[in-house]
Amino acid sequence: MPVSAYVLIQTEVGKAAQVADEVARIEGVVSAEDVTGPYDVIVRAEAGDVNDLGKMVVSKVQLIDGITRTLTCPVVKL
Repeated sequence: MPVSAYVLIQTEVGKAAQVADEVARIEGVVSAEDVTGPYDVIVRAEAGDVNDLGKMVVSKVQLIDGITRTLTCPVVKL
């Protein structure tokens, strides 16, 4: 079953726009927006399952220069 998630990203100072642009080009990323507050970029992502989602975050998102921390929040249907 497909999985959707929000990935909250903290970046180095002044890197939010660059990070959002790079993350937006990753396959499976639906949107990447610069925001204010404790996180600098919020990403909406989709993957085939939780494992694929985890692989996307660890092997693609977290490798982008300027990212200091991520928090992945899978969407649940209650």
